[in-house]
Amino acid sequence: MKHVTLGDLNVSRIGLGAMGMSYAYTDSGTDEAESIRTIHRALELGVTFLDTAEVYGPYTNELLVARALKGRREQVVLASKFGFLSHTGRPSGQLDSSSANIRIAVEGSLQRLGTDYIDLYYQHRVDPQVPIEETVGTLAELVNEGKIRHIGLSEAGPETIRRAHAVHPVAAVQTEYSLWSRHPEARVLPVLRELNIGFVPYSPLGHGFLTGKVRTTDDFGDTDWRKNNPRFTGENFRRNLRIADGGPGRSRRGRCDPRAGCSGLAARPGRSHRPDPRNQARGTRRGEHRGRCRDPDRRPDRAAEQPHSRKRRDTWGLRTGPPRTLTTHRTATAKAPATAHTPKQGESLWSTHVWERQD
Repeated sequence: MKHVTLGDLNVSRIGLGAMGMSYAYTDSGTDEAESIRTIHRALELGVTFLDTAEVYGPYTNELLVARALKGRREQVVLASKFGFLSHTGRPSGQLDSSSANIRIAVEGSLQRLGTDYIDLYYQHRVDPQVPIEETVGTLAELVNEGKIRHIGLSEAGPETIRRAHAVHPVAAVQTEYSLWSRHPEARVLPVLRELNIGFVPYSPLGHGFLTGKVRTTDDFGDTDWRKNNPRFTGENFRRNLRIADGGPGRSRRGRCDPRAGCSGLAARPGRSHRPDPRNQARGTRRGEHRGRCRDPDRRPDRAAEQPHSRKRRDTWGLRTGPPRTLTTHRTATAKAPATAHTPKQGESLWSTHVWERQD
């Protein structure tokens, strides 16, 4: 497994996102033993970069990761996130990156993760009510206190990235990036290259769409957020199927599993950049497929061919739609801070405005 740097943070080139093990997808949270085996297998394959967040569950995903890493904490770079949940009394669905909320959130994550520091702590989404300078200032204080080691942003636009980086070095920016979500290429990636900020693309398989296995949404459970996602519904879904069907076959010509081929694009957004694709695997076999071609430079001719070998066609549908209503998964041990608003079953956890304009 090759390694890259996010700022000055050394990580494996392929990371493991744990969200889908507890949250948001069909069957999430139903097989903890398999999820733990997946994390352990990823470590065996050389993955050192693990990603979670307090909102996943909420809270249960951090607890799951902690159980999987018991006795192995020093082997990994651990990332978590704050900002979707308010612990200061804001209404559910409102982002909260206030200083008070950040401090409550980080203490909760440290406790659930069973660690005294978080390697990379992201603002999960930019809070329009709080200047980014104030948010990063609070995070810089946490760095000085030793509670976090590096600062990250998620789905931030280029000007916000510049303003944040001027206050304290930003190690990484996380944004969706795949064959059907290439919006960071126009303005975000050039800024990251200029400032030497790492890029962490998430959902390189388009939330499962680019695996070639999703042919209908009828199998999605009621709590699966894709069920109402614009790209997975109606005529958009049928049009996107026709586009996606042109992708996996190209990976097969390179004797690489289609899932690994799509991850290869996320690992090569530009030769002058040093990204790290964050896969969201929920099963050991899925993780194995993504590790099968885990060196994107192994077939540079194929990797370079994939994004450019035919005329580019735009994906149909927005990346997200109205506020998503999800059934939350909680356990008795996943207790929120006393001041937190704990979402009720079926309550929306997401804000309509979930990313800044990036192109």
